[in-house]
Amino acid sequence: MKVKEITIDGPIRRRLLDLGLIEDTIIEVLQKSPFGDPIAYEIRGAVIALRSEITSKILIEKI
Repeated sequence: MKVKEITIDGPIRRRLLDLGLIEDTIIEVLQKSPFGDPIAYEIRGAVIALRSEITSKILIEKI
């Protein structure tokens, strides 16, 4: 998957950008928690767990 746009504002947006989650970044789903939230993603070599309330604000494109 590839990031197309981040539609969230404020400090969470800044944190996502600092982690390297910018436009055209390739991300990969690694593992879902037993109840489905959060989900672990590989982003630029780092593993990051994000909750669905945040990921719903990240538009992606399948590649």
